[in-house]
Amino acid sequence: MKRILLIVLAVITLSSIKAQEEVQKVINTLKERITLSGYAHAGYTYDDSKEVDNTFEIKRIIFMAHGQITKEWSCYFMYNFNGGGNLLEMYTDYQFLPGLTARLGQFKTAYGIENQMSLSDVELINCGSLVTNYLAGMDNSDKLYGSTGGRDAGVMIYGDLFEKLISYNLGVMNGQGINIKDQNNQKDIVGSLMANPLKWLSVGGSFVKGKGCAVATSSINPDIKVGDSYTRNRWALGAVIKTKPLNLRTEYMGGKDGEVKSDGFYATANFHVLPKIDLIASYDYLNRDKRIADKQTDYVTGVQYWFYPRCRLQAQYTFCNKTQQDNSNLIQAQVQVRF
Repeated sequence: MKRILLIVLAVITLSSIKAQEEVQKVINTLKERITLSGYAHAGYTYDDSKEVDNTFEIKRIIFMAHGQITKEWSCYFMYNFNGGGNLLEMYTDYQFLPGLTARLGQFKTAYGIENQMSLSDVELINCGSLVTNYLAGMDNSDKLYGSTGGRDAGVMIYGDLFEKLISYNLGVMNGQGINIKDQNNQKDIVGSLMANPLKWLSVGGSFVKGKGCAVATSSINPDIKVGDSYTRNRWALGAVIKTKPLNLRTEYMGGKDGEVKSDGFYATANFHVLPKIDLIASYDYLNRDKRIADKQTDYVTGVQYWFYPRCRLQAQYTFCNKTQQDNSNLIQAQVQVRF
């Protein structure tokens, strides 16, 4: 009897050890294949163009997860917990060849240089230039398109060619923005092409060709009603310079919504004056309606201090010169933490 009990105990012990080894193997595999990260922005804003805009606020709390399923197949998830929560991105990638990867899901559109950047890297506290925010739909300044965060749902192929001399993106998108089905039978064609002739220089352009479905009315396009389909085309040409003392990003962008044409230009410079301190300067121009010259030019100066890798304190002043409204002043401060 004792011998039987000893045998049973040995079997149970070995099974337990084997189970623990299998669990540990699964945990190690998950650690190797899943990467978790995130960042948050909180700050202060004073804007004298509005009656009440003198506030501290939490702007975003971003969580990201990247999963490497196989060597060729991966997936990505991005969520903003601020303001009740909002799914930003969810897509899967499959690499067919070293220079050819397909992406399916909801993700950043390939229009504009600045729109492709993480907000944890963009120098301007306002998330980007006036023209990028307007034409890429990053905020709600284009009422017809709404606030999409520069994202849409669709399928895209992309890659680097000739030892990264050329980078390309070509996609078919809903054209409706995030977390909503397409509201018409039209699809947007979106593409970009960047040449990287030198380590410190990239030049190229991007475009969007399609028809939008208006989610709201706009004083710029009063004839387009909610639910109407309208021509929405975009184009852009720009360059990026990255050196040790200076980073410079500049881009001309244009668009056509119905019969209304708009365009803009920005140049944002980041001067590395000390190992952890940068000076920021930006010229930012947008003409929302070229027929009536609905122009705004922002002149931005600021400083940022990197107190930990990818964590920074920012302070910026913006003078807003407007043709259709009174000029205004904007003072902003922001802290960024990232893991």
